[in-house]
Amino acid sequence: MFPSPPRSAPLYCWPFQYTVIRRVVAACSEAAGISRKFYRWGRVVKEVDARGLSCPLPLLKAKQALNAMQRGDELRVLATDPGSVRDFRAFAEQAGHELLESTQQDGVYCYRLRKN
Repeated sequence: MFPSPPRSAPLYCWPFQYTVIRRVVAACSEAAGISRKFYRWGRVVKEVDARGLSCPLPLLKAKQALNAMQRGDELRVLATDPGSVRDFRAFAEQAGHELLESTQQDGVYCYRLRKN
């Protein structure tokens, strides 16, 4: 149905196919009630919403998501547990993942990790 890209070109060079893939992934994720997954610069970025969960559940959900991801993929976690700041910093250091961002806004903590 759609023309396939040449083997030498990465997928993210094809804007139309990129848009189709992003919409399909978003629709499937919403229908299944799982965390969102989208693509940024050819890299998979998954989001886990752990708001309302208390320690250690935000970290456990993040660990489960990271285990299912490939090396170099990014994970974004939203949490409301104030203790998660310390937990995510220690987890990233011990597990060898890269903590790219740790911010707090309106009582919601946002963490961005890259799997190594």
